[in-house]
Formats: sequence, structure tokens, C-alpha cells
Amino acid sequence: MTISAFSEQFGNCLLLLFLVGIPLYGHFRKVPVYDTFIEGAKEGFPTFLRILPFMIGMLVAIGMLRASGAFDLFTQVLTPLLSIFGIPPEIAPIAILRPFSASAATASVADILHTQGGNSYQSHLATIVAGTTDTTFFILAMYFGAANIRNTRHAVPTSIIVDIVGIISAVWITRWILA
Repeated sequence: MTISAFSEQFGNCLLLLFLVGIPLYGHFRKVPVYDTFIEGAKEGFPTFLRILPFMIGMLVAIGMLRASGAFDLFTQVLTPLLSIFGIPPEIAPIAILRPFSASAATASVADILHTQGGNSYQSHLATIVAGTTDTTFFILAMYFGAANIRNTRHAVPTSIIVDIVGIISAVWITRWILA
């Protein structure tokens, strides 16, 4: 059995364990599983309505930045700085876009995969960098919006520093392993 087949089987078993195991555990503990699920779903809907304006605002802002060419300009300005840290110019758009928009970063990865081929160093690096960080500003808008937090204090600078460290680490480790 290959590692891929084993991984797929293990994942399927784990998913089945959660889908069947949690309700069974609740049943044996005399918890009304279905009623508890419905109560949780009822509580989730007002939360969704509370964070919806923040989600729409963030998506509109990202769309405007992408359509205006601001991301491209930002990439051109930061490419010389990124090259100091060994980040190739092809990877710069992913490193810059990822904290703002997962779909824009994924589109950049797809472009690199298409132009460089799926087994090139740039393709491997692009996929690793895209998976290293998260959509920082979207997450901050969602979570702070849901919790009605207006003063973010150190969350934004800390998140940006974590994104930078993650991207630089991904580039260095990928170079060490693959180059």
C-alpha cells in the first residue's frame, strides 16, 4: 500500500470516526444530540448575520484593490526588498497577496504552475508559500467584527510580522530541501 493510499484511507476513517463517533458518544452520555445540534445552529445564525457586513466590506475592498492595480504596484515596489530575503520575483505576488486574498494568491499560484510546469522549483515554492500564511486581514475583520472589538491593539502588526516570518521561513526551508 502506498503512502498516498494509506493517507486517503486514514483520512476517510478519521472523518467517519468524527461523523459517527461524536453523536454516539453524546447518545451514550444521554445528551439529546439532535436537539443540541439545532440549538447550536440557532446560535450560529445571528453570529453569521453580525459578521456578514465585515465579510462584504473586506471582499469589496479586496476587489477594489485588485481591480485598481494596487496589488500589482505594491508587488513591483516590494520585489527588490523581497529579493534581499531570497524570494524570487515570481513568488512576490503570492507573498504580498496572500494576507489579503486567498483567491488572488491561488490565481498567482495557478499562473506559475501553468507557465513553469508542475514540477519546477518555482511551482513547489509557490504552493508552499501560499500554504504558509493565511488571509490575515480577512480573518482579523471577521473575528474582530464578530466579537465587536474596535481596538485591535497589536493584532495587526503582530499578524503582519508572523506572515513575513512564515513566508521567509518557507522560502529558506524550501530552498534547503529542494535546491
